[in-house]
Amino acid sequence: MTKTVLITGATAGFGAAASRRFVKDGWKVIGTGRRAERLAALTDELGSANFHGLAFDMRDEAAIEAALASLPADFATIDWLVNNAGLALGTGPAQDSSLDQWRQMIDTNITGLVTITRLLLPRLIETKGGVINLSSVAAHWPYPGGNVYGGTKAFVRQFSYGLRCDLAGTGVRVTSIEPGMCESEFTLVRTGGNKEAYDKLYGGANPLQPEDIAETIVHVASLPAHMNINAIELMPVSQSWSPFAVYRETAKPA
Repeated sequence: MTKTVLITGATAGFGAAASRRFVKDGWKVIGTGRRAERLAALTDELGSANFHGLAFDMRDEAAIEAALASLPADFATIDWLVNNAGLALGTGPAQDSSLDQWRQMIDTNITGLVTITRLLLPRLIETKGGVINLSSVAAHWPYPGGNVYGGTKAFVRQFSYGLRCDLAGTGVRVTSIEPGMCESEFTLVRTGGNKEAYDKLYGGANPLQPEDIAETIVHVASLPAHMNINAIELMPVSQSWSPFAVYRETAKPA
């Protein structure tokens, strides 16, 4: 029987790659995003029988509810939710950061994620499906400029674990996928479109690609129903951990 997955943030990066990968394996995909024209392009590419786009902003609860209520019958039974929509904004220290950008990250990465999850839980329990939440290595490993973004991803990881506890006995599986450096539009968004910063970050690093994350997502969703992967942390081989930072006073002690 054909299964259906709903993927948030399907207009680029991990979400677009996962949409293509699921359709390749015979799934129906509901893709959400703010950019209706990109959803329309994916529908043209993948076929309206395989892909259905829902255009809304993850920060708008009423729009989420209306979009889910509008699903046609052949897309209304949802087996898996992939909470991929999210963003990072800014790279500076907390004391120089924009409070508006902090709120946007919290509203999208946390509030939007928990809203759509809560709205879809009854359907997922009915199908004994699953939830895949896209967290980040930033949930574990802090770095300068990570401040609120890292905090939101730590929430996503812990929320995933909490869901596992609450959904025990329902058959619903929950996984937190936590990528490291991956080349995508994510960095252009974070830097306000700074292509020089993008090229500097990824140049020569052989980073992960969205298709690598898509492969991981589909693998998790395709496992036997009695198996649950709680969390997956993955990095490119070129990426590892840094030494602890040590601040040294400029003046020598007397």
